[in-house]
Amino acid sequence: MNPPYLVPCTHERHAGAILDIFNHAILTSTALYDYQPRTPEHMVGWFTSKQGGGFPVLGLEDEAGTLLGFASYGLFRPQPAYKYTMEHSVYIHHSQRGRGLGRVLMEALIAQARQHDVHALVGAIDAANQGSRMLHEKLGFKLVGQLPQVGFKFGAWLDLALYQLLLETPLQPVDG
Repeated sequence: MNPPYLVPCTHERHAGAILDIFNHAILTSTALYDYQPRTPEHMVGWFTSKQGGGFPVLGLEDEAGTLLGFASYGLFRPQPAYKYTMEHSVYIHHSQRGRGLGRVLMEALIAQARQHDVHALVGAIDAANQGSRMLHEKLGFKLVGQLPQVGFKFGAWLDLALYQLLLETPLQPVDG
């Protein structure tokens, strides 16, 4: 079997597959703290926001062009002083987990962040998601905080773990 191929995701080609991955996570896990499945209309806004901000959406496809997973980042907070800090996410199709695809996507996303002068990547991970936490730790992310009982889903309080990776970029940050 050939390795998966890293591709830039587009609305036209990948919105349906990304929507399926999102909605499976919403309905079956605490990877997303949403209650209701997202709609195709949501994906229009999601891709428009990513494109408008110049934020990457990277995917892994198999040789048939099936999306196996994706990763992206966007603004951590909207205030200008946070311009070098991005919050990222990575999602793997439920049938493809455990194959190392998350690591491939995260390594590519980190490379993109460096190319775009990002200084800090922040991941907000459900504290019970040991797989994602271990992946982040293997990639050099540090646990910088945990917010107890900030979410409530499936009849239980959820803790949120915050992981951060500091990059050497930008070489000459500026105010404003």
